[in-house]
Amino acid sequence: MMPVSDLFVHVYVLVDDSLANGTVPVPRRPGPAPACTDAEVLTIALVRHLLARPSERGFLAEVRRDWPGYFPALPAQSEFNRRVRWLWGACELLRQRLLEALPEDGWQQVDTTALPVKHPSRVRGPDAWHGPGSLHAGFGWDAAHREWFYGFRLGLRTDLGSRLVRGWEIVPAAVDERAVADDLLDRARPTGLLLDRGFLRRSWAAEYERRGTHVVYAHGKADRRRLPTAVRRPVARLRNRIETTIGELTDRLGLAAHRARTFWGLLTRVASTILAHTLLRRGLV
Repeated sequence: MMPVSDLFVHVYVLVDDSLANGTVPVPRRPGPAPACTDAEVLTIALVRHLLARPSERGFLAEVRRDWPGYFPALPAQSEFNRRVRWLWGACELLRQRLLEALPEDGWQQVDTTALPVKHPSRVRGPDAWHGPGSLHAGFGWDAAHREWFYGFRLGLRTDLGSRLVRGWEIVPAAVDERAVADDLLDRARPTGLLLDRGFLRRSWAAEYERRGTHVVYAHGKADRRRLPTAVRRPVARLRNRIETTIGELTDRLGLAAHRARTFWGLLTRVASTILAHTLLRRGLV
């Protein structure tokens, strides 16, 4: 990755151009225009995720100390946090614009990953972790870490080749993964899907076959024992591509330690983290 000073300039130009030419519209907030522009706020938020800085407060202090000339009107952390949440939709729109000129891969993958919001032992009845409609935090099983968690799930649809995230959504912790796939594939018609065993159901796969999408499942343990190495290894490597993407989002870019305190804070962190991942995958930073 480029030096941090260059990264600030590069991301700012990309964001400011998109906001200035109307490619990414931003809803106007009431009151006078703030001294720190929306482009500056989005730039700082994106660079924080690109650098995997876990603390927003700590990163703002770092910006004030090391790059005061870049952002002379940096707001207090509470105001900055409110403005970033207001701009979460701009992150998603910018991600979509960056992918418009790139055709989707014929083969794609869908998977979910846990988004814990508090330790299960600290849950004491209903709380404020709720999103739009009937979306509430709940208990779910994290198969990757073999443990129960309390929070939500992040559903992802990615290209098999480029590993670009083509669609995403935050869903309940205990959810049928096939329903998540249906949502993410609502307007997509890939040639094929490579999925893990959690999506296994013959009738569900047959419906996609009728639509022209070939469904292939990763080998289970019994299959791996029966198949020759030359057959099972290529499928395993391809199946692991979405796991690599999930690892980049949660570990490399810090989404696993999101530190959000509300659903809308979590939504903002997810949107900005996936945008940061898109910038990296496209080689724009």
